[in-house]
Amino acid sequence: MAKNPKRPRDPNVLGKLIVDIATGNAPPEPPTTKNPAAVELGRLGGLKGGKARAASLTKKQRSEIAKKAAKARWTKADSGVKE
Repeated sequence: MAKNPKRPRDPNVLGKLIVDIATGNAPPEPPTTKNPAAVELGRLGGLKGGKARAASLTKKQRSEIAKKAAKARWTKADSGVKE
């Protein structure tokens, strides 16, 4: 059975699913169609992405990005306040 199967909303169907899981009659888990090597490469890229980007930027570029982010945060917080 999948790690977190989608639970049905109908209480009767949910009860049957629980009984099936408890008795071992649950439907088999569908086979994965993902290539494990591709999954590992994607995860590897995701782990080093931010650090690699920060290392490739100049100090001025990082400063501009930080200023833009701070401005976005402050304008978002002030958008509901009118003076």
